[in-house]
Parts: sequence; C-alpha cells; structure tokens
Amino acid sequence: MPIVIKSPADIERMRAAGLLVAQVHVRMSEIIKPGVTTAELDRVAAEMLAKAGAEASFLGVGGTYPASICASVDEELVHGIPGPRVLKEGQIISVDVGAYLNGFHGDAAVTYPVGKVSRELQDLIAAAERCFWAGATAARAGARLGDVSAAVQHEAESGGYSVIREYGGHGIGRKMHEEPSVLNWGDPGTGTRLQNGMTFALEPMIALGSAETRQLADGWTVVMADGRPAAHYEHTLLINDDEPIILTAPA
Repeated sequence: MPIVIKSPADIERMRAAGLLVAQVHVRMSEIIKPGVTTAELDRVAAEMLAKAGAEASFLGVGGTYPASICASVDEELVHGIPGPRVLKEGQIISVDVGAYLNGFHGDAAVTYPVGKVSRELQDLIAAAERCFWAGATAARAGARLGDVSAAVQHEAESGGYSVIREYGGHGIGRKMHEEPSVLNWGDPGTGTRLQNGMTFALEPMIALGSAETRQLADGWTVVMADGRPAAHYEHTLLINDDEPIILTAPA
C-alpha cells in the first residue's frame, strides 16, 4: 500500500530528513569541479550526514552498496559507485543523496555540470528538471499516478529525449523504498489515486540517445547502452490538495 503520513509531527520529521538532503546538495554544487574525485564527494556527504546525526540511506542497500551517495558520470544513469575517478571539464554527474533521520528518509538527485559543458548537455540537464516539474504539477490529491507519469513522458519526448523505462521513482517514508512504483511514462487517468499525505520520490531519467540500459559488472552501476549521456532529477514529494510540498527543497 502507498505510504500516507498524516501526523504533522511525522511530516516535520520527514521534512528534516529532506532538508538535510537539500543541504548536502548545496554543498555538492559548491565542490563539484574538474579535478575532484567522486570519492571526495562521497566523503563530504558522509561527513555532513554523520554530523547531523543521520544515516546514509544508500549505504549497505541490498547488503552490498558500499557508499553514502550514488555518483553517476556522463553515460552512467544511476547507482554509480564513488571511487578514485577524477571529474573532468565538460562532463556531467548525477549525484543521488538519501538521508535517514529521526525515523524517516529523504531522497533527491541532481545532475550537475563539471565546469563548462556543451550546450547539448546544458539542455539535457535543464530538460530533466523540467520533466520533474511537469510531473510535480500533475501530482495533487485526486489525480492518478498515471497523470504524473504521463506528464513526465510528454515533457521529455516533446523535447526529443528518451525516457528510461526500467527505472523510476518510489514511495518513501519510514523505509527508503515503499509502494508505489512511480514510472516516468504512462497513461493519464490510470494507476493509484493520489491522496493527501502520500509521499513519494519523483525522479525523471532521460537520455540523449536510446533508452536502452545495461548494468556493469560491479552489480550496481547502470549505463546507457549506446554510451550517450543521461540526466536524472529527483525530489521527495508530499501530496497536497494543491501543488505538492517538496520535502527535499532547501529552506
């Protein structure tokens, strides 16, 4: 069943987790630059989470994920494992951050430019964010989950981008991954009816080329099969009568 949070105190706790995720992203935006390693990004995020008394939601997921964040570069779509890789001018990197604090999770991802990037990559990053807001605009009490998915798909495909179908968003609350699955493609008027207090992570993933993906031998990193870049943009939402509350937005 979809997670529904009705207690104002629990909403505040979940907002605190989301705000911490937002603060980590602010710091990521400040330190992502050519010459930085993805391991350095992970270290900074881990230190911030620990200092706030939180746990990294991703660390140990599946019994094997070895890092606090996911750091996916260029053609890497999601679940990139931080390590010694040095970021280079002109690349893009998707950083996914999850925090578990006071019994609740927050989850958000942003694709960042590394230094100066091409106009094509700037447009890709901007399109991923537009896809998120198209879906978020459709996410309100009384709508169907398919309305959200269809809005994301329309925004992406109208811009000439591919929508990745194997991966998407998810319910979130006391557990990192709850029902329902939140697809980035679908038909309006279908799926779960949204209600006040529902919380889920909406995370459009789009690509310049084909939507086909493959997983690397590390068992985690998902890459675009054609080697072309992809972008990812995510926030945790609380459904409302009007526009949803973005729990992972900065204060």
